[in-house]
Amino acid sequence: MTSIRYALALLLVAGSGPALAQQNQEWFVPGQGGQRPQGQPQQQRPPQQPQGQPAQRPPQGQPAQRPAALPPGSPPPTAVIGIVDIPEIQRLSTAFNQVREEIERRRTRLNEDLQREQNGWREAQQALSVQRTQMTPDQIRNRERELQDRITDSQRIFRNRSQAIEQAAQQSLMQIEEALAGVVRQVAASRSVNIVVPRPLVIMNDPGFDLTEEVAQQFNRALRQVNIAPDSDGANPPAAPATPARPAAPAPAQQPRRN
Repeated sequence: MTSIRYALALLLVAGSGPALAQQNQEWFVPGQGGQRPQGQPQQQRPPQQPQGQPAQRPPQGQPAQRPAALPPGSPPPTAVIGIVDIPEIQRLSTAFNQVREEIERRRTRLNEDLQREQNGWREAQQALSVQRTQMTPDQIRNRERELQDRITDSQRIFRNRSQAIEQAAQQSLMQIEEALAGVVRQVAASRSVNIVVPRPLVIMNDPGFDLTEEVAQQFNRALRQVNIAPDSDGANPPAAPATPARPAAPAPAQQPRRN
């Protein structure tokens, strides 16, 4: 169900807002020798073929051998196609709208808190510039260090909060994807459909092929609410999502001993 995940992710990620872009803005305190964060290193170009040397070609020799013909197998079943409109199901889904509204609310609050904190940084920098003439060099260095520590700590907190929001969105997306895939399979089985394609890939179809309305109704019955991870205060980075444990490999059979 790759198309389901892709379509759901587009709507969840579309409302990210300017929080991530603002966090990448570099801040520095005046009077620190003009040091700025260093930029990214230049990307290395792949080595070029030396001039005058011919490009390497596959060795010439015997022609490639054709694979041996397989014995005749059973033909595939007759295709019975169903069509599903994922964006329409999203619009009608109570669970998806719940996740989208909650994620947008968290992103909006993150942007507001970030803007408020950045205004505080600017005011502190301006106050320090005005008070420089009335302070000793040691006092200036201490104030600059305190302000820089405040900015660094705040950037870490906002980065952790942003990562937690995106991780909560992805975890919720996985719940929706799994439930929707199961509903699509159930509806398809009830209609004896063995191929389901998304509507954007279809140029023309008869209404009888469309399963969207039935899938949307069954999906709302199956999943009305998603368990969204609680919002983070940013004190710690979000924990990595737990991966399902793989079943242990069976022990090898013991060979009987020969007398």
